[in-house]
Formats: sequence, structure tokens, C-alpha cells
Amino acid sequence: MPTPPTNPALQGGLLALLAAALFGLSTPLVQRFGTGLGPFSTAALLYIGAAVVAIVLRRPAGREAQLRRTDLPRLLAMAGMGAVVGPVALAWGLQRTSGSSASLMLTLEAVFTAVLAWRWYHETLDRRVATAMLLLLAGGAVLVVEQGLAGRVQLLGLLAVLLATAAWGVDNTLSRGVAERDPGQVVWVKALLGASATTVLAFLWGEPLPGARAALALLAVGASGYGLSLRFYLLAQRAFGAARTGSVFAFAPFIGALGAFALGERGLSALVLVGGALMLAGVWLHLAERHEHLHDHEAQEHEHAHTHDDGHHTHTHDPMPAGPHSHAHAHTPLRHAHPHVPDAHHAHRH
Repeated sequence: MPTPPTNPALQGGLLALLAAALFGLSTPLVQRFGTGLGPFSTAALLYIGAAVVAIVLRRPAGREAQLRRTDLPRLLAMAGMGAVVGPVALAWGLQRTSGSSASLMLTLEAVFTAVLAWRWYHETLDRRVATAMLLLLAGGAVLVVEQGLAGRVQLLGLLAVLLATAAWGVDNTLSRGVAERDPGQVVWVKALLGASATTVLAFLWGEPLPGARAALALLAVGASGYGLSLRFYLLAQRAFGAARTGSVFAFAPFIGALGAFALGERGLSALVLVGGALMLAGVWLHLAERHEHLHDHEAQEHEHAHTHDDGHHTHTHDPMPAGPHSHAHAHTPLRHAHPHVPDAHHAHRH
């Protein structure tokens, strides 16, 4: 039987880091190109761009599991939280607080994601992970104090960014339920729903039309920082669960803060640096986790993209397909020990 990989988090970690880099760089760009625009218009342009790239990257049905009608309520909730509340709150907050502080505050998205994944999917939250979450929360508290000292307007902006992190934490946890579906299809449906809702809201709110330069820039930012980023995020969740993907994704704010600095912002105070250091320590502590023990796999039937070299997919084909493929398949009971993470085959309780 094929041997399970010795480092199952590596692939997921790299995918999550790529998602983090794309999203992190988008934050200061949204702040720059969204200046003078309404938050609903900004969110609509971002998710129109995400929808376009999702259409281009859709995979054939034989390679990925397709969405089902039963997924619609989850997708509606994901679009409401992740494509409406999250980007609108972020766009509003970015116009009222510093880009570096806002970027670092987004690290708290990992806390909301990890706690919800623990409650909804029973993903492991041991002492190391709990300590990492406390460090992230402490860093966020320092940032709130720093922006409170800067003035009421800046604090309100940062609290709006905090609301965005909570919305995206819910979105991230909900998306775990469709991570085994075609990520291009998931991104397209979510982006289409979000773009439609925010376009209607922008019209009803009477927001001004964006200029051609700002519109094209935000469409490009949406394609990379929201469309591609979400695709890689879903693939990372598939590889090693919602909580750990959220923790690796917490690097995004640091990339965003560096991006804000590169774009000319020089407002890094001592408290911002302290908050960032606490958050970075939390991210590093969480990534250093290694989880291995004897565990049982119960009989299971499901459909998702898979290969036959991971120690868990031992069913046969005639002929055997090469590379990833998708179809409904069954797993027989199995007991073994190897390093693992809470993916679709390791959802056991601890």
C-alpha cells in the first residue's frame, strides 16, 4: 500500500502562503485605488474581477467534483459574509485608518477561523495552538490601543476592519464544506453572488461611478487578490483543514504592511511594531505544530479530486488513471499512524 506523505502540511502550507501573498498585497492597493469610491462599488469591482478569473480557471468535470444544489445555502452564506460584509467593511475601514494597522489587524481572521473550525468541524486546538491564538489576540489588542490613541476616526476604521476579519472568519469556516468541490466553480458562484449584491447596493446607495483607471485597477486587484487567492485558499483547506489554513494565511497582513510601506506609508509607530511582533510570534508557533498518533479511519463514501499515492485511496481502476481525478469512491476501515492534519480523511476527534 502507498505510504502517506511524511509532511502533509507542506503542500497546504505553500498554497496558503501563496493565497496570503496575493491577498496581503491587495489590501494597500485597495486603499490606494479605492480612494473616493463607495465601499459597495469597491467590493463589486473586486468580485467582478474574481468572477472573471474563476471562469478562466474552471476544471473539467472529470478532474474535480462539481457543486450540488445542496451546496447553495452554504454558498449564499459565504457570499453574504465573505463577498459583501467583509470587503465592504474593509473598504470603509481602509479610508479611515492606516494601511499598516489595518493590514496587521487582518491577522485576527486566523483566530475567528480557528475557533469556528474547532467548534464546527472539531479540528484540533491543542495548547500550542491556543497559545498562538492568544498571541494573535494580544497583538490585535495593541493595535486597537494604538489607533485609539491616534483618534476616534482611526479607531472606528480599525474596528470596521475587525468586523471584516470576523466576516471572513465565518466565510473561511463555511468554505471548508465545499473545499472538495471544483475551486474554480466555488469562486465563480461566490464572486457572482457577491458582485451582484454589492452592485445593487451601490446603485441604491447612490455611490458615484468609478473612473476608468480606478475601475480597471480594482478589477485586476480582485482577480489576483480575491479570485486567485480564494482558489489557492480552498486548495489549502482541502490539504490540511480550515484552522491551519487560516493560521498560515495570517501571514497576509504582514505582506500587506510591507506593501503599504513600499507604497510610501511611513506611519509605523512603536505600538504597531509591538502588535505585529506578537502576531508574528503567534503565526510562527502555530506553524511549528506536528501532529502524529495512531488513528482510525471509519468506512466512508464521498467524492473529491484524489490520487492513488497517498496511502488512503486504495481502490482500483481498469485502467488506472494518471494524476488527479474525481469520482464517488468508498474507503474501508483502516488503522495506522503517520503525521496528519485535519483534512477530509482525518476529521477524528481528540
